[in-house]
Amino acid sequence: MTVAAAWVDDPFADAVRTGRGPLWLRREDGRRRRLDIERWCAPAAGADHSLLLRCARLRAPVLDLGCGPGRLVTALLALGVPVLGVDVTGAAVARTVGLGGPALCRSVFDRLPAEGRWGAALLADGNLGIGGDPGALLRRGAELIAPDGQLLVEVEPREVEERALVRVEGPDGRLGPAFPWARLGTAAALRRARAAGLVEAERWTSYGRRFLALRKA
Repeated sequence: MTVAAAWVDDPFADAVRTGRGPLWLRREDGRRRRLDIERWCAPAAGADHSLLLRCARLRAPVLDLGCGPGRLVTALLALGVPVLGVDVTGAAVARTVGLGGPALCRSVFDRLPAEGRWGAALLADGNLGIGGDPGALLRRGAELIAPDGQLLVEVEPREVEERALVRVEGPDGRLGPAFPWARLGTAAALRRARAAGLVEAERWTSYGRRFLALRKA
Protein backbone atom coordinates (compact mmCIF):
# COMPACT_ATOMS: atom_id res chain seq x y z
CA MET A 1 0.00 0.00 0.00
CA THR A 2 1.30 3.43 -0.91
CA VAL A 3 0.32 6.57 1.00
CA ALA A 4 0.63 9.90 -0.77
CA ALA A 5 2.96 12.32 0.99
CA ALA A 6 0.26 14.94 1.49
CA TRP A 7 1.96 16.74 4.37
CA VAL A 8 5.21 17.68 2.66
CA ASP A 9 4.99 21.32 1.57
CA ASP A 10 1.67 22.52 2.94
CA PRO A 11 0.22 24.28 6.03
CA PHE A 12 1.14 21.33 8.26
CA ALA A 13 4.81 21.52 7.29
CA ASP A 14 4.77 25.29 7.81
CA ALA A 15 3.24 24.87 11.28
CA VAL A 16 5.82 22.25 12.24
CA ARG A 17 8.61 24.64 11.33
CA THR A 18 7.19 27.44 13.49
CA GLY A 19 5.57 25.35 16.22
CA ARG A 20 2.42 27.45 15.94
CA GLY A 21 -1.11 27.16 14.58
CA PRO A 22 -3.96 27.33 14.33
CA LEU A 23 -4.34 24.34 12.04
CA TRP A 24 -7.36 22.24 11.03
CA LEU A 25 -8.34 19.11 9.14
CA ARG A 26 -11.07 20.19 6.72
CA ARG A 27 -13.46 17.65 5.24
CA GLU A 28 -15.00 17.87 1.79
CA ASP A 29 -18.33 18.92 3.34
CA GLY A 30 -16.64 21.93 4.99
CA ARG A 31 -16.57 20.57 8.54
CA ARG A 32 -13.20 20.92 10.21
CA ARG A 33 -11.35 19.60 13.25
CA ARG A 34 -8.65 21.50 15.13
CA LEU A 35 -5.18 19.94 15.10
CA ASP A 36 -3.22 20.29 18.31
CA ILE A 37 0.00 21.43 16.64
CA GLU A 38 1.19 23.46 19.62
CA ARG A 39 1.03 20.39 21.88
CA TRP A 40 2.77 18.23 19.28
CA CYS A 41 5.63 20.74 19.06
CA ALA A 42 5.97 21.12 22.84
CA PRO A 43 7.79 18.71 25.20
CA ALA A 44 5.92 15.54 26.16
CA ALA A 45 3.37 16.21 28.91
CA GLY A 46 0.11 14.98 30.41
CA ALA A 47 -1.15 11.74 28.86
CA ASP A 48 2.11 11.37 26.92
CA HIS A 49 3.72 10.13 30.11
CA SER A 50 1.37 7.14 30.26
CA LEU A 51 2.69 6.05 26.86
CA LEU A 52 6.29 6.71 27.81
CA LEU A 53 5.95 4.69 31.01
CA ARG A 54 4.60 1.66 29.14
CA CYS A 55 7.37 1.86 26.57
CA ALA A 56 10.00 2.04 29.30
CA ARG A 57 8.51 -1.00 31.03
CA LEU A 58 8.84 -3.08 27.86
CA ARG A 59 12.62 -2.56 27.90
CA ALA A 60 12.79 -2.84 24.10
CA PRO A 61 13.28 -0.53 21.11
CA VAL A 62 10.28 1.58 20.08
CA LEU A 63 9.11 2.69 16.63
CA ASP A 64 7.07 5.94 16.60
CA LEU A 65 4.85 5.80 13.50
CA GLY A 66 3.95 9.29 12.35
CA CYS A 67 6.35 10.83 14.85
CA GLY A 68 5.56 14.42 13.84
CA PRO A 69 7.84 17.03 15.45
CA GLY A 70 9.42 14.37 17.65
CA ARG A 71 8.30 15.04 21.21
CA LEU A 72 7.79 11.34 22.02
CA VAL A 73 11.01 10.32 20.30
CA THR A 74 13.09 12.78 22.31
CA ALA A 75 11.26 11.96 25.56
CA LEU A 76 11.95 8.25 25.09
CA LEU A 77 15.61 8.94 24.40
CA ALA A 78 15.78 10.91 27.64
CA LEU A 79 14.48 7.80 29.43
CA GLY A 80 17.18 5.67 27.83
CA VAL A 81 14.75 3.86 25.50
CA PRO A 82 16.06 3.15 21.97
CA VAL A 83 13.62 4.70 19.50
CA LEU A 84 13.18 5.59 15.85
CA GLY A 85 10.65 8.05 14.44
CA VAL A 86 9.02 7.71 11.02
CA ASP A 87 7.09 10.45 9.23
CA VAL A 88 6.28 11.47 5.64
CA THR A 89 6.69 15.17 6.40
CA GLY A 90 10.24 16.33 5.84
CA ALA A 91 9.81 19.32 8.16
CA ALA A 92 8.71 17.02 10.99
CA VAL A 93 11.65 14.69 10.49
CA ALA A 94 14.04 17.65 10.34
CA ARG A 95 12.65 19.01 13.61
CA THR A 96 12.96 15.60 15.28
CA VAL A 97 16.55 15.20 14.12
CA GLY A 98 17.31 18.77 15.18
CA LEU A 99 16.17 17.84 18.70
CA GLY A 100 18.62 14.93 18.71
CA GLY A 101 16.18 12.16 17.80
CA PRO A 102 16.69 9.60 15.03
CA ALA A 103 13.97 9.72 12.38
CA LEU A 104 13.32 8.59 8.80
CA CYS A 105 11.33 10.47 6.17
CA ARG A 106 9.17 7.72 4.69
CA SER A 107 5.73 6.15 4.84
CA VAL A 108 4.97 3.57 7.52
CA PHE A 109 4.12 1.26 4.60
CA ASP A 110 7.63 1.57 3.13
CA ARG A 111 10.38 -0.84 4.06
CA LEU A 112 11.58 0.00 7.59
CA PRO A 113 14.56 -1.16 9.67
CA ALA A 114 14.22 -4.20 11.94
CA GLU A 115 10.75 -5.20 10.75
CA GLY A 116 9.26 -7.81 13.05
CA ARG A 117 11.69 -7.02 15.89
CA TRP A 118 10.38 -3.81 17.53
CA GLY A 119 9.35 -4.12 21.15
CA ALA A 120 6.65 -1.51 20.65
CA ALA A 121 5.21 0.66 17.90
CA LEU A 122 3.27 3.86 18.61
CA LEU A 123 0.25 5.29 16.81
CA ALA A 124 -0.45 8.39 18.90
CA ASP A 125 -2.16 11.73 18.19
CA GLY A 126 -4.78 10.30 15.84
CA ASN A 127 -2.24 8.43 13.71
CA LEU A 128 -4.53 5.41 13.54
CA GLY A 129 -6.07 7.43 10.72
CA ILE A 130 -2.93 7.34 8.54
CA GLY A 131 -3.85 6.33 5.00
CA GLY A 132 -7.58 6.25 5.73
CA ASP A 133 -7.52 2.46 6.19
CA PRO A 134 -7.07 1.50 9.87
CA GLY A 135 -7.28 -2.19 9.07
CA ALA A 136 -4.30 -2.00 6.74
CA LEU A 137 -2.40 0.15 9.22
CA LEU A 138 -3.00 -2.29 12.07
CA ARG A 139 -1.85 -5.19 9.90
CA ARG A 140 1.27 -3.19 9.13
CA GLY A 141 1.80 -2.54 12.83
CA ALA A 142 1.53 -6.26 13.51
CA GLU A 143 4.24 -6.89 10.91
CA LEU A 144 6.59 -4.41 12.55
CA ILE A 145 6.45 -5.55 16.19
CA ALA A 146 8.22 -8.57 17.67
CA PRO A 147 6.23 -11.70 18.58
CA ASP A 148 6.03 -10.43 22.17
CA GLY A 149 5.83 -6.74 21.21
CA GLN A 150 2.96 -4.31 21.58
CA LEU A 151 1.24 -1.79 19.36
CA LEU A 152 0.23 1.22 21.48
CA VAL A 153 -2.65 3.06 19.82
CA GLU A 154 -4.49 6.26 20.69
CA VAL A 155 -8.20 6.11 19.84
CA GLU A 156 -10.93 8.73 19.81
CA PRO A 157 -12.45 9.58 23.23
CA ARG A 158 -15.94 8.70 21.98
CA GLU A 159 -17.24 5.81 19.90
CA VAL A 160 -16.86 6.74 16.25
CA GLU A 161 -15.89 5.02 13.02
CA GLU A 162 -15.47 7.23 9.98
CA ARG A 163 -13.32 7.67 6.92
CA ALA A 164 -13.09 10.89 4.95
CA LEU A 165 -11.10 12.81 2.41
CA VAL A 166 -9.52 15.77 4.18
CA ARG A 167 -7.14 18.69 3.66
CA VAL A 168 -4.95 20.56 6.12
CA GLU A 169 -6.06 24.18 6.49
CA GLY A 170 -3.71 26.86 7.77
CA PRO A 171 -4.47 30.08 9.65
CA ASP A 172 -4.68 32.02 6.38
CA GLY A 173 -7.19 29.59 4.87
CA ARG A 174 -4.64 27.96 2.58
CA LEU A 175 -5.38 24.29 1.96
CA GLY A 176 -2.97 21.45 1.41
CA PRO A 177 -3.64 18.54 -0.97
CA ALA A 178 -6.47 16.10 -0.23
CA PHE A 179 -5.70 12.77 1.42
CA PRO A 180 -7.73 9.97 3.09
CA TRP A 181 -8.02 9.92 6.88
CA ALA A 182 -9.94 7.89 9.48
CA ARG A 183 -11.11 8.16 13.08
CA LEU A 184 -11.93 5.19 15.34
CA GLY A 185 -13.20 4.84 18.87
CA THR A 186 -12.30 1.91 21.13
CA ALA A 187 -14.89 -0.59 19.88
CA ALA A 188 -14.20 0.02 16.20
CA ALA A 189 -10.44 -0.10 16.75
CA LEU A 190 -10.71 -3.44 18.55
CA ARG A 191 -12.81 -4.90 15.73
CA ARG A 192 -10.20 -3.86 13.19
CA ALA A 193 -7.41 -5.11 15.47
CA ARG A 194 -8.91 -8.59 15.73
CA ALA A 195 -9.14 -8.79 11.94
CA ALA A 196 -5.45 -7.82 11.81
CA GLY A 197 -4.46 -10.65 14.18
CA LEU A 198 -4.13 -8.44 17.25
CA VAL A 199 -5.85 -8.67 20.64
CA GLU A 200 -6.26 -6.24 23.50
CA ALA A 201 -3.60 -6.33 26.19
CA GLU A 202 -4.65 -3.18 28.04
CA ARG A 203 -6.79 -0.07 27.75
CA TRP A 204 -6.52 3.15 29.68
CA THR A 205 -7.55 6.80 29.80
CA SER A 206 -5.26 9.66 30.76
CA TYR A 207 -6.04 13.38 30.72
CA GLY A 208 -9.11 12.72 28.60
CA ARG A 209 -7.18 10.74 25.97
CA ARG A 210 -7.85 7.04 25.37
CA PHE A 211 -5.35 4.33 24.47
CA LEU A 212 -5.13 0.64 23.66
CA ALA A 213 -2.19 -1.73 23.99
CA LEU A 214 -2.47 -4.48 21.37
CA ARG A 215 -0.45 -7.68 21.06
CA LYS A 216 -0.32 -10.48 18.54
CA ALA A 217 -3.00 -13.13 18.99
